Amino acid sequence: IIFGSEQMKKNKEKSLEYGHIIEQMTLEEKASLMSGGNFWNTKSIERLGIPSMMLTDGPHGLRKQGGKADHLGLNKSLPATCFPTAATLANSWDIDLVSQVGRRLGKEAAGEEVSVLLGPGLNIKRNPLCGRNFEYFSEDPYLTGKMAASMIRGVQEEGVSACPKHFAVNSQETHRMCVDEIVDLRALHEMYLEGFRYAVCEGEAKAIMTSYNKVNGVYTNENMELLQDILTDEWGYDGLIVTDWGGNNDRVEGLKAGNQLEMPSTSGATDRDIVQAVKNGNLDVAMLDSRVDSLLHIIFDTKDALGKGKGFTYQEHHELAVEAALKSTVLLKNDGVLPLTDQEEKISIIGDFAKNPRYQGAGSSLINAINVDNFLDEFTNVGYNVIGYEKGFKRLGGKSEKLKNAAVQLAKKSDKVILYLGLDEGSEAEGIDRPTLSLTANQLELFNAVYEVNSNIIVLLAGGSPVEMPFVKKAKAIVHGYLPGQGGGEALAKIISGEVNPSGKLSESYPIKYSDVSSAKIYPGKEATSEHRESIYFGYRYYDTANVKVLFPFGYGLSYTTFAYEHLVVNGNDVKFSVKNTGDIDGEEVVQLYVHAKESKVFRAEKELKGFAKVKLAAGESKDVLMTLDEHAFAYYNIDRNNWVVEEGEYEILIGASSKDIRLVQKVDVKGEEVQSPYNREQLKAYYKCDVQNLTKVDFENLIGRPLPKEQWERDKKLGYNDMIVQAKDSGFFGKALYKFFNWTKKLLRKIGKPITANNVMFVMELPFRSIARMSAGKVNEDMLDGILMMLNGNFFKGFTHYIKAYFRYRKY
Repeated sequence: IIFGSEQMKKNKEKSLEYGHIIEQMTLEEKASLMSGGNFWNTKSIERLGIPSMMLTDGPHGLRKQGGKADHLGLNKSLPATCFPTAATLANSWDIDLVSQVGRRLGKEAAGEEVSVLLGPGLNIKRNPLCGRNFEYFSEDPYLTGKMAASMIRGVQEEGVSACPKHFAVNSQETHRMCVDEIVDLRALHEMYLEGFRYAVCEGEAKAIMTSYNKVNGVYTNENMELLQDILTDEWGYDGLIVTDWGGNNDRVEGLKAGNQLEMPSTSGATDRDIVQAVKNGNLDVAMLDSRVDSLLHIIFDTKDALGKGKGFTYQEHHELAVEAALKSTVLLKNDGVLPLTDQEEKISIIGDFAKNPRYQGAGSSLINAINVDNFLDEFTNVGYNVIGYEKGFKRLGGKSEKLKNAAVQLAKKSDKVILYLGLDEGSEAEGIDRPTLSLTANQLELFNAVYEVNSNIIVLLAGGSPVEMPFVKKAKAIVHGYLPGQGGGEALAKIISGEVNPSGKLSESYPIKYSDVSSAKIYPGKEATSEHRESIYFGYRYYDTANVKVLFPFGYGLSYTTFAYEHLVVNGNDVKFSVKNTGDIDGEEVVQLYVHAKESKVFRAEKELKGFAKVKLAAGESKDVLMTLDEHAFAYYNIDRNNWVVEEGEYEILIGASSKDIRLVQKVDVKGEEVQSPYNREQLKAYYKCDVQNLTKVDFENLIGRPLPKEQWERDKKLGYNDMIVQAKDSGFFGKALYKFFNWTKKLLRKIGKPITANNVMFVMELPFRSIARMSAGKVNEDMLDGILMMLNGNFFKGFTHYIKAYFRYRKY
């Protein structure tokens, strides 16, 4: 908390490390380095010995495209190891494992001469319908931050740079490139920034990526509060700040805020903006020199790690992918049916995911996996009496009596049925949010049809986020593999057979139904804004505080053995207790430490996670566990002081197996401050009561201390650079026709079984018009874009003529 002011002084005193190179550059050369040379590489300046640096996707596997480059996975990347996604790895609660995965990612990046790996993703899971939740760790900022910091350290041990993303408050995919995320200052710091603080201060990330969206009215890439006041001055960050691809709005304002690199290439358009700003006095050349220096630092810092050969085998990495999937698999229910011990029993396997695994997400994280196994083959190879397999349902939804009836007939002949259900590839992806928390109707109908003839059903689940489970009481067992990467089939087979004892626990809460979610009525923000009216109350912070029943609580997961907790002792910031394996099977237990404030002048959640550990125990073994509370363990963010504050008073240290399963409790008196509340309790009584589902606009305005901006787009104005293509549906005939064409194309692609490509159409529809010029590699410049906007704004023929003239002017140039 204090070191921020010291770091601010250091930043001001910092000299240019590469000043001897920078002083030889022309203004144009300096400006040119501030944007990409192509889609994935920075520019080089050969005469000064400045090499090009490659940045590429890699949250859970390297996605380096060998041919034509694109952001969303339309073109295949080079083969690489596909590890479990962040949502899956977080269920391991295993810091060392995540660090190992990070290190292997770093090895593959270095082996392919990639300097910056774009990951991990660590946005907070505010709502379970966010289409990109599979790529993020948790609903809890502490768990998120610890996992992210561990992965970053692993990646950077190999000499390349990790790049945590997307900074910050990227809580929805709907209209993500322009939406204004309206969030109160306390929730901003406690929920949305805290994970990034760990990534920066503990993980020591060398790069960080800004998000597309606005935060409280300002694009993140131009947000002085986020990039200067907090990231640079408070946290002491001095690494690279890079835009998301196409995420720049005003290049000069972004540069002033701290951004050094805009990606991808803009074919010189924004470089000229920088040159002009220096010439007219709007940008100090010393600031530009500082940004260039920071970029050169990471280019040369990572250069030595490249080109040294791979130094690994893909088989080694596959084995780690299997181990990571094993440690992340969550046993949600078990009526004693698992593990399967009788190999003579007749077992049928039903469900498309068993043979054609759903093992990763889609969009920019789509990995061309080296070697993908499937559950059907792996389980059959173990030696069980598998009497048959049936697909059971259409993967993308829709009825098929033939598939269902074949599955039912197979189930009739079986002693037990393994039914593999889940979310398809089109359900979770970059650029879209999920429309429902439910599985497709055909999968639910299949379960019921099978249940009528055989009630011994073991459900396996695939997917990167929560689903409603109307079958939960009927199933004998439920095993969730999430998105387990290329080794998921082998991992699930080992869990079901009992070769490995499951040890994963949920890193997010599972509501019974979507209407139980605190932001259900307001998510996603439909047009101009996304209002975070619920403030700090989401996930277990909401369910536990408001006493809302859940399907499965945060931190929950079963084992084939049992564990006992005892002997809790708190000594200052040290918390010590013991955990014992009380069963007859070796296992691992995830122990969790929560803090509860007995009384507070501010509204607070019932409990907050402040420590965890994964403990490996042989049958009958007992071990002591020591956790140390950090500087924010008892603190909240005080909006009057703009700082973290510890209230003096009585707290409880809670040790549990989940947020709902607390085993040990000890009261502690904490020395802190007698601080006046920054809130008017009467005005904010809904927050003090945690009645956040019924908040009004006035309630939220009282919390944030200002009037709310308009939620809707302005429909009576002409479309401009910062409007999105989707908004053309409200313009003239040309805009309406364009929108209908895109919409028809999206539906057609979905119908013919190409859900990922269909989602990419949505990505295009939600591009701001400025991005057409900046992401088209010069094929459409701003002069041509002006013509397009004229056509959309009702001047079709004038705009068309302007476009044609601009096109030929550009070709001539």
